[in-house]
Amino acid sequence: MSVVAPAKERAVGALITAGVLWGTGGLAGSFLTAQGNLHPLAVAGCRLLFGGVCAVLYLVVTGQLRAVPRGRAVLVRLLVVGVLLAVFQVSYFASVALTSVSLATMTTIGSVPVFVAVATTVRDRRLPAPATLAAVVIALAGLVLLTSSSDGAVTGARLFGGLACALAAGAGFAVLTLVNGKPVAGLEPLPTIAFGCLAGGVLLVPLSLGSALSADWRPEVVAVALFLAVCPTAVAYAAYFRGLRTAHPVVAALAALLEPLVAALLAALLLGERLGVTGWCGAALLVGALGVASVRQQRA
Repeated sequence: MSVVAPAKERAVGALITAGVLWGTGGLAGSFLTAQGNLHPLAVAGCRLLFGGVCAVLYLVVTGQLRAVPRGRAVLVRLLVVGVLLAVFQVSYFASVALTSVSLATMTTIGSVPVFVAVATTVRDRRLPAPATLAAVVIALAGLVLLTSSSDGAVTGARLFGGLACALAAGAGFAVLTLVNGKPVAGLEPLPTIAFGCLAGGVLLVPLSLGSALSADWRPEVVAVALFLAVCPTAVAYAAYFRGLRTAHPVVAALAALLEPLVAALLAALLLGERLGVTGWCGAALLVGALGVASVRQQRA
């Protein structure tokens, strides 16, 4: 018991770290679009490609590359991760282009716990624990409040298409969560995300190359691109995959809800965007949902 409890606590800590780092990605991506003249799809492609390159270089420098196992199972897992990351990024940024950053982020991440809960219910042939269901409901209520506090209204076909893309992104992330909940023997989280990002970035090259070549790569744009590649991508996903090893998939999906929460807080602090009373209530519910899920994880 003394060994299991710290392991579960470390898993929750890793998942929280991932969620917080992901929350900084929205601001970084917006900066690249506004200041670097990068199309959102190019931001997604550069994020995965640069993140994969940086992570692989780290593996080489630290000598960890030699420890990466070989074999068909490893190759299949890395290709699956790459495809899912590419699908997630393309669907998410397509939703952003059709609606808004806040609506796309909240719909995408908010749908993930629901998809994961449904999938695990079907897989395990039993309902999730009452505390887990309560956490999902609380989290969805918080996201609704956060969404209703955001400015801007999109209607008609753009809204329908944007929501469809956001739900596709959420489904892709849910599958990514479930797949990596069962690690391949000997394959650590960092090599998984390193080569997964690299594969996903290569897949997005045809969609992002033109915009990337015509971008304004000033020093500050390069610095933000590297930050986006390292912190909210390579480090965050490696922490998320590590947490998945001992955390329940629904708990992991709920931890991802920190992304829109942190993004909203940073936008309020750095960009002057106001959440209002409704938005702050939604933020409080998200924190409460994560707290319920964390207690359930440690008691499981």
